[in-house]
Amino acid sequence: MRRRLGRECLYMPSCRLGLYVALRHWCPPGGRVLMSPVNDDVIFFVVLAAGLRPVQAPLRADDGSIDTAAVPESTWRGLSAVITTNLYGNPDPASELRARCDRLGIPLIEDAAHAIGSVVDGRAVGGFGDASVFSLSKHTGAKTGGFLTVADPALREPLARARDLLLEPSRRASELGYALRPYAEAGVRGLRLTGAARAAVRLLGREERTGIRMELRPDELARALRVTPALDPFHSWIRVDLNQYRLTPGALRLRRTERLLTGLDTRLAACLEGTQRLLDTRWALPRPGPAQPLFRVPLLVADRDAAIAALARRRITVGYLYDPPLDAYAGERFTDPSPRPDTAAWFARHALPVDPLRARQVISVLTESGTRPARPPLAPHISARVPRMVKYAPPKLPAREERGV
Repeated sequence: MRRRLGRECLYMPSCRLGLYVALRHWCPPGGRVLMSPVNDDVIFFVVLAAGLRPVQAPLRADDGSIDTAAVPESTWRGLSAVITTNLYGNPDPASELRARCDRLGIPLIEDAAHAIGSVVDGRAVGGFGDASVFSLSKHTGAKTGGFLTVADPALREPLARARDLLLEPSRRASELGYALRPYAEAGVRGLRLTGAARAAVRLLGREERTGIRMELRPDELARALRVTPALDPFHSWIRVDLNQYRLTPGALRLRRTERLLTGLDTRLAACLEGTQRLLDTRWALPRPGPAQPLFRVPLLVADRDAAIAALARRRITVGYLYDPPLDAYAGERFTDPSPRPDTAAWFARHALPVDPLRARQVISVLTESGTRPARPPLAPHISARVPRMVKYAPPKLPAREERGV
């Protein structure tokens, strides 16, 4: 990853821990951070845990990226940092945000969890910020791990020390569970017991989400905010969907992650092909420039619930939904609302993020079910022509003995 990005990389057990370490290093407690309201609620709680006030940005309705022109000047002047999201791999306007942060003298932090293969203005996403965080559980399918990259290589060691203070020791039972999990999941899917497994989780009281967003628990959250910055008071929120986000990785995790990482270019090429196939459908808006190897392709549909149900009948699961936007979810008690909430709400309600690796099946199901496309209420400034697929050229990697994260 150092070769790909041209930056120093530091392994993290999870992207969310990497973001917390970065925010604690670059942002003073009490600072205000601009972020996307269409984002994982876990990231929202990481920002709060770092002792910061989330400020929700206006978004473009066509792709959910930050609309820099719609951010009020008064908001820019009061910020301590900007966090990009690069939702589903669609890049935020990194060059514009980098220039604005430079003028303000504040850090740009890139959340590139969905964007390990995306490019902006000829540069890889993750190469613009003072710091960038990536997830190895997304494109690689490792279901563990991430890394933090920094523009200044001298910061690697102090950030490593900050990380190590937050790590939990590796546990043998956890490593064994990690090794067996892919086989258990495959067995459940093969026997078509997914529904029964979910019902058992609910029955045992182990369900972490009953809807798209986790339960806010405002009074408990208000008490946690009194002792920030700190991770422990926010553990019950930040752990959701990845309970071992602070666990020191053992040999099994590292070996499997390294093996999967060697196949990243093949997977990105397949994602690119599937993305282009989906962008050529009537449920996608035309995009300027070459296609990206998206982690998920956000199709825009009139009735998302019906589309999800149709896909589920063909055993295609839709995840990574972020509805409602964070300002509607958390309220003004915990965040500054977006100055233009309508576009974020529209995108969050109509976006259907589908796996590009299952593009053919998705197109077949949506066609057979008569799924209708949706169009943003405000016409986006986009090209009138869908770009043709470009050939993905993977970067040359160093010899194996020189490789690491």
